[in-house]
Amino acid sequence: MEQFKRYAVYYAPRAGAFAEATASWLGRDVARGVAVAHPDLAGLPDAVARLTEAPRKYGFHGTIRAPFRLADGVTRQELSGAVDDLARRLPRVAFPRLALRVMKGFVALVPEGDDRGLIELGARVVTALDPLRAALTAQEIARRDPARLSERQRELLGLWGYPYVMEEFRFHLTLTGDLPGAQAEAVVGVLWPWIAPVLPEPFVIEDLCLFGEDGTGRFHLVSRHALAG
Repeated sequence: MEQFKRYAVYYAPRAGAFAEATASWLGRDVARGVAVAHPDLAGLPDAVARLTEAPRKYGFHGTIRAPFRLADGVTRQELSGAVDDLARRLPRVAFPRLALRVMKGFVALVPEGDDRGLIELGARVVTALDPLRAALTAQEIARRDPARLSERQRELLGLWGYPYVMEEFRFHLTLTGDLPGAQAEAVVGVLWPWIAPVLPEPFVIEDLCLFGEDGTGRFHLVSRHALAG
């Protein structure tokens, strides 16, 4: 059994056209653990491989519980069991559709509609799994650059090990690394006609997906747990 440095709980699409297209865009299929060919799209400001270099190691996903190390004595089996138990008690969350947006310099898909159910889902996952999480080290805290965070975000970082949880949670599906504004807008213009036909309507978060980070920093889909509450 592969050992992982950190674990995370993500949304990842089930098998189908949406999963295939987004894996192709990033050049990596996390469900099968293989590299896949990028699409050939004319008009992009750079090669797809360079545009997607930063998010590729994570695979296509939406963060629900950001990566964390397990506390001493906690096993992967215990974590998987906790995620499975949680998924059985939590309901699916649905939105009418996804939109393609530029978010603070990177391109992402974001759900459109009332996000209160998703914020509640994220809060319950963070709260329930927190006892299994190792405390942040001083180095891990420094990497978050607390001086750039708001007072509330610093408080959340101290409480839950991540600043963008609870009311600060903003779910998104990252498609590029940081780009200059003009490049990001150019990507949206080219990418939208290609990806729009495969976007699910409605967009439904159906599972909690447990991911693990290997020794090279790449994340892998470990297990999928259907939301059934």
